[in-house]
Amino acid sequence: MKLSHSSSYAVKAAVAMASQPDPGIHATSHATALSAGIPPLFLLRVLKPLVSAGILRSMKGPNGGYRLARPAKDISLLEIVEAVDGLIRGLAEADGTDLVLRGRLQAVFQQIAEQTRKLLDKVKVADLVTETASGKKK
Repeated sequence: MKLSHSSSYAVKAAVAMASQPDPGIHATSHATALSAGIPPLFLLRVLKPLVSAGILRSMKGPNGGYRLARPAKDISLLEIVEAVDGLIRGLAEADGTDLVLRGRLQAVFQQIAEQTRKLLDKVKVADLVTETASGKKK
């Protein structure tokens, strides 16, 4: 499986927000882009669906910005990927293939998609926060 640029940036942004000393504080999109190494304009396009999905909270104004809506241990990679890219589905592109084979391929690809969804659901944002030299998570 390959993450889209959008999903990859969304995961990086969520990890950057979870890595802040106080994840309850709203971080500006510019600060998040700098800390996560994401182009600022692209990040803005990724943050909107994360807010819509209830993964992030946004606040407007001079002290505004974005923060995780829930603890990082409660936010899965599946939520982030599907918020940005849509439902993970197994689609077998088998043009010109007979209907029986196409149906069988579709069943296999759907199983692969379900396994992928289960694995992504097990990985939480907190699992991706890097540890400092002292062994404590940032």
